[in-house]
This record gives sequence, structure tokens and C-alpha cells, in this order.
Amino acid sequence: MQLGRMFRRAANAVLPPSLFLALTGYFGWQVTQGDHGMHAYTQQLALLDEARQSQSNAVQEQAAWRRRVAGLSESSLNGDILDERARAMLNLANPNDIVVPYDKHDQLY
Repeated sequence: MQLGRMFRRAANAVLPPSLFLALTGYFGWQVTQGDHGMHAYTQQLALLDEARQSQSNAVQEQAAWRRRVAGLSESSLNGDILDERARAMLNLANPNDIVVPYDKHDQLY
């Protein structure tokens, strides 16, 4: 009888603190390493920075395309520039033009 009472007292003295320490350890682990913990938070911040950079790149590209499309309106087209670009892209020349060939390793400027 004395032995059973001693085991109960020991269990009552050890069990609540050990349960509390186990719960504290579990929640401490979840705070640092869990799905919503500090480690995941830093990963989410890195993804957020990456997404913001991608958004700024997309906005810059969209602005460049808007400028290009705005330059295609009939009122803003310059015939000389259009002719020059068409010849450069199609690799054509007017028979009256003087053509100076460059080696592909020569600098033009």
C-alpha cells in the first residue's frame, strides 16, 4: 500500500511538469520550424520579394510595349525612319545608295 501511494505521489509530481514541458517543446518547435513558423515566414518573404521583382519587370516591359505600339500610329510614323528600318530588317538597298560592307567583328561606332 505504501509503495502504491509513493508511485502515485511520484507520478503526480512528475507528470504535470513533464506534460507542460512536452507541450512547450512542441509549440516551440512549431513556432520555429512549422508550416506557419518563422522559417516559413522568411521563405514567404523571399517569395514576396521575387513576386514584386517580377511585377516590376512586367510593368516595365508593358510600358515599353505601350511606347512601341503608340509609335505605330499613323500620325507618329516618319516615312524616312520607316524606310530605313524596313531596309535594315530586310537587308535591301536602293540602287542609288552607296553600300559600305563591314566585317562582323568591326565596330560601327
